[in-house]
Amino acid sequence: MRTSTNPLTTVRNLGILAHVDAGKTTVTERILYTTGTTYKRGEVHDGTTVTDFDPQERDRGITIFAAAVSCSWDGHRINLIDTPGHVDFADEVERSLRVLDGAVAVFDAVAGVEPQSESVWRQADRHGVPRIAFVNKMDRAGADLDTAVASIRERLHPVPLVTQLPIGTEDGFTGVVDLLRMRALVWADGADTPEEGPVPAALSEEAARRRRLLEEAVAERHPAALEEFCDRETLTAATLAAALRDLTRTGDGVVVLCGSAYRNRGVEPLLDAVVAYLPSPLDVPPVRGTHDGADEERPADPAAPMAALAFKVNATPTGRLTYLRVYSGTIEKGDTVRDAGTGRTERVGRLLRVRADRHDPLERAVAGDIVAVIGLKGARAGSTLCAPDAPLVLEPPGVAEPVVHVAVEARRATDTDRLASALARLTEEDPSLAVRTDPETGQTVLSGMGELHLEVAVERVRREHGLEVTVGRPGVAYRETVGAGVTGFVHRHVKQDGGAGQFAHIVLDVEPREEGGFEFRSTVVGGRVPQEFVRAVEAGCRDALAEGPLGGHPVTGLRVTLTDGQTHVKDSSDTAFRTAGRFGLRDALRASRMVLLEPVVEVTVTVPEDAVGGVLGDLAARRGRVTGSETRGGAAVVTATVPLAELFGYATRLRSRTQGRGTFTARPTGYAPAPAEAPAR
Repeated sequence: MRTSTNPLTTVRNLGILAHVDAGKTTVTERILYTTGTTYKRGEVHDGTTVTDFDPQERDRGITIFAAAVSCSWDGHRINLIDTPGHVDFADEVERSLRVLDGAVAVFDAVAGVEPQSESVWRQADRHGVPRIAFVNKMDRAGADLDTAVASIRERLHPVPLVTQLPIGTEDGFTGVVDLLRMRALVWADGADTPEEGPVPAALSEEAARRRRLLEEAVAERHPAALEEFCDRETLTAATLAAALRDLTRTGDGVVVLCGSAYRNRGVEPLLDAVVAYLPSPLDVPPVRGTHDGADEERPADPAAPMAALAFKVNATPTGRLTYLRVYSGTIEKGDTVRDAGTGRTERVGRLLRVRADRHDPLERAVAGDIVAVIGLKGARAGSTLCAPDAPLVLEPPGVAEPVVHVAVEARRATDTDRLASALARLTEEDPSLAVRTDPETGQTVLSGMGELHLEVAVERVRREHGLEVTVGRPGVAYRETVGAGVTGFVHRHVKQDGGAGQFAHIVLDVEPREEGGFEFRSTVVGGRVPQEFVRAVEAGCRDALAEGPLGGHPVTGLRVTLTDGQTHVKDSSDTAFRTAGRFGLRDALRASRMVLLEPVVEVTVTVPEDAVGGVLGDLAARRGRVTGSETRGGAAVVTATVPLAELFGYATRLRSRTQGRGTFTARPTGYAPAPAEAPAR
């Protein structure tokens, strides 16, 4: 039984981020192999990876669930989370980023920045997570570091600080020149470690030029480096390293390295960069939370009151695992902790250091640790766990609204309750899934982030619970919005049934809100509607947003203003005004010009050049709008915006049109007006 004892300065909590198929999981596997955590190279195509351990991940060859692993390098402990690259599992990435201090963004040396690369980069921006970049697959035909870096600069807008020069191109890629130390690192065929030597003569001039560019870029952005550069007209390796560390941690620059994870070339320098440049828990701001409505900070100090965030829940044969990021204090086996959201206290059964699907027992964990706990029955993803005598609520990860749904039912009526239990467990583990009962048909409806997301969820029900289920045709989550509103709309709610009556008189203005969402305002003067009744009207209006007049879809993108009202000395109440708000807005929306909205995605289709015509025609038939077309790596790449409802079955259609040579990716871009007949299609 072990205790977490690493000094906080030697801890790195990082994620591996990338577009699907950029080599993210292979990078993770090589990190585990290089650090001695595993003794055999795990391969995605063989289904032997440590982090993609779920049967569906191995069958499909993609990461579906964020997997946490711990390893050691150069006296540092690295808590690493391998995140999914497919857009349908973006919420797994969101929950992971919430608890990370740094990240490695992996890019394909041929494709550069791809759609999901851009999405996860923006997610990391929102969370303020410092990053370094690793341009992978340098051994592929068409690989080009400069082109990949240019796409990073142009599409993601960081300041790339390239610290390596590749040695060899494509299949001849054998190593890199370290531009800080001006030394060559070369990997022989099959070698796990590089041989270090002088820069090859053929590359010495180019290496010197790139070193100069790196020095100038750093000096422009770092005062201490600028001072040394002005005095000496050059920078020492130590000054460069210190400045790169500062620029990475402030987000003013992104260190760029390159390699081939599959051939295990470039992984050791990547690990060195993780240790040298990415922050420790002490280098990031103290976590902030709230208590009794007041903001409060907790330092990354083992002696401070304990506060941790649950970011993932997973049911395993070992038991129900709750993954925690410990932000402050110490948590020990057997401790009693409080769920700050519910107020319930629970006992920590076992503490585990996680290695994907394997676990090492711990006696205690301290600030900065990422661990798993067995024994917590009520905690959910997003729950704050804290010391019972020092409550604190941390901001939970955001959860996106589902955009696709299917009807699911047990093939045997006797399995209906088992299906309900299985779906409840799924939503407990994955908050981006939702389950509801259709009030008209009585069917169970499962909603998620995309077709693949739902396929994976249904397959889990079949595999893990042994249930036979039938699944309906997918549908999308439509919305309704206000195209043109109404002003001075009067609604009077009067109810008299012999006892205390109900009376509420309100006047509403309804107008579009371009930024989406819902906004409620009151301009009532003279106390004609008391403040507590104004709040009741707002609550009633929010109730009315659940079903719009066009088709019962949720309503968004509107501003409602309460401009006037009347009360009755005896019969007015919160209930009366809430009812007036609900039915008043319902009727006001019926009097407005409403617009149906549908989810829209940006698709990137990669096909042989001779198949472009058919692809363009098919996209047009799906109401797609082509936004770009280019040739990349000998293939045609078409981008278009397409209604999500038109993409069901597109993967099969594309494979058929291109004889299996076409691929596509999609990422959500929001909602757009839809033809009135769209839901009926």
